[in-house]
Amino acid sequence: MKYLLKFFKGLKRFFPSLRQWERFFKVLSRKEKTIFFLLFFLVIISGIFLNLNFYFKNTEVAPAFGGVYREGLVGQPRFINPIYLSTQDVDRDLVEVLFSGLMRYNEKGELIEDLAASFEIKEEGKVFEVLLRDNIFWHDGEPLTSGDVIFTIDLIQDPQYQSPLRIKWFGVRVEKISEKGIRFRLPEKYAGFLENLSLKIVPKHIFEDLAPQNLPWELVSEKYLIGSGPFKFKKITQDKSGYVRELTLERNEKFWGKKPYLEEISFLFFQDAEEVISQAQVGEIQGFSITDPKNFDLSTEKNFEGYFLSLPRYFAVFFNLKQEGLFKEKSLREALRLALNKDEILRDVFLSKGEVVTSPILPEFFGFAAPSKIYQFDVEEAKEILEEQGFKINPETGQREKIVIREISLLFKRNLVPGSEGEDVRELQECLARDKEVYPEGEITGYFGKKTRAAVIRFQEKYASEILTPIGLSKGTGDVKAMTRKKLNQICVDEQAEEVIPLKFTLSTSDKFPLVQIAEVLKRNWEALGAEVEIKKVSLAEFQTDVLAKRNFELLLFGEALSSVPDPFPFWHSSQKGHPGLNIASYESKETDKLLEAARQTSDARERKENLEEFQNILLEDLPAIFLVRTDYLYFLSPKIKGYSVEKITEPAKRFTGIEEWYIKTKRVWK
Repeated sequence: MKYLLKFFKGLKRFFPSLRQWERFFKVLSRKEKTIFFLLFFLVIISGIFLNLNFYFKNTEVAPAFGGVYREGLVGQPRFINPIYLSTQDVDRDLVEVLFSGLMRYNEKGELIEDLAASFEIKEEGKVFEVLLRDNIFWHDGEPLTSGDVIFTIDLIQDPQYQSPLRIKWFGVRVEKISEKGIRFRLPEKYAGFLENLSLKIVPKHIFEDLAPQNLPWELVSEKYLIGSGPFKFKKITQDKSGYVRELTLERNEKFWGKKPYLEEISFLFFQDAEEVISQAQVGEIQGFSITDPKNFDLSTEKNFEGYFLSLPRYFAVFFNLKQEGLFKEKSLREALRLALNKDEILRDVFLSKGEVVTSPILPEFFGFAAPSKIYQFDVEEAKEILEEQGFKINPETGQREKIVIREISLLFKRNLVPGSEGEDVRELQECLARDKEVYPEGEITGYFGKKTRAAVIRFQEKYASEILTPIGLSKGTGDVKAMTRKKLNQICVDEQAEEVIPLKFTLSTSDKFPLVQIAEVLKRNWEALGAEVEIKKVSLAEFQTDVLAKRNFELLLFGEALSSVPDPFPFWHSSQKGHPGLNIASYESKETDKLLEAARQTSDARERKENLEEFQNILLEDLPAIFLVRTDYLYFLSPKIKGYSVEKITEPAKRFTGIEEWYIKTKRVWK
């Protein structure tokens, strides 16, 4: 109390009006002074509270610039170049952040303008004209023009550069309209061409003087990592062996769009998912993705939020319709489809992070109508089909087999004379050799020589009453003609033969997750029917060159990915049956070909939808494949990372869509 009185006495030197307060305090008792000061402080505190309340009510938390985001990746960067996009997600991730395209995907997986300010479709969909935005620059400050766009596509189309994207741009002519205008002329109408324009553009002034053999294939220097994306290259950290440990990008201050909030992004590279997760758990990284949901238990993890992003890709079993065998018979394909428990695949392999798939056009993802008929899991019906087709359980082996009585066709259908050769000559020699008196030498050569002629003469004379006498001969001629063939076919060929056909087949797939795990579930399901299933697992390289390219399989387990504009043409049109076409099943249908062509060419979304819905119903009835599941992309971020709003992506790298909106730091601003 006395210190408060001294405080007021000190103030009166500067504020003479306070002298009356001194007289006021003199007339108050000690108790009254205490009450006064309590009330005084309540007024002060109330004032502060009201001001703070006013401030918080009239302001809001907003993103602030600054902060570093660190993400863990499995693998090593190799081709950080848009024209050499490899199958490695690591390369695609870096390209996504460093470079820009004419078009891009938004958070809902829809195509919108990026470097393009606008576009126009002309000549009934065969011409696309694009106008670039104003004031767009490369990371080094050079302006980005239509010349860069044309240069990028020229590189891709030039076979010397061996770009895997070349097939997408085959036959497309690119013309310069102005410094900001580009015209694309297509050989035929293609509604999905806009997606081609999401291609990331490379700088002409960096690459134009490099011959194909000198183009940098490896991550070698900052010089070749010049893009126009929201972040630019800052530094790379490698160990003594050259292993890339970390690659850091910084905010692109010249970015045409919204300036990113994050100051830096660092990508840390690890050997495997286990190492990534361990680094996440100690706080070394703030983001990572996983392919196997069993590697990370989100239910017990409090330091990360999980984002399960929808992807337009699915896994399916493809029948080789080009190959003769069991599955030429549709009813057997139907039995295998009914016997598959897709929910088991989704649960056991993906912990239910995804959806069961019934169609190649993913109607649930794209908003199409579901197939007119959906085939449910029904083991008993599958068994009935197999029984009807004659595949019975062998009580000794427990496996199904079918006994077929085959009529054996005649072996000898043409005249054979000295000098003849071939398989039927070999069959002739084998038949004659059964009788040591007729053909004591017993030589099987496939060539009709002197010894074979002598054996034929002995055969003819042995059965002279049936071969020679009817045509007025007494001695053998050595030529195998009508009467001789008739007797040979009676002696050498059994009229009927019993053949046992086991319900046995091979399922080919890659040796990578999740294909091996899915294959094991399929094997269990089909073995429950009484089938014998062998899983053939091969490396990705062998899978591409031997299995896919040569169509060397009975059944194939593989995945396929659609784009934001669904176009099943590459996967199911009959023109794509041969390598490098992607019609893996060698499916052929004139009716579906017409529907796929119409869907690809129309710019009317409703018409495309109708064509694709009709296509799906016909294809599912023909049953060239069994569609299994669609899985989510599992992405984990620290709660400190704000502003993430992605819902659908067309590939894993698109998780960085809208990365300029991510933020760590915040501030309060007036509403």
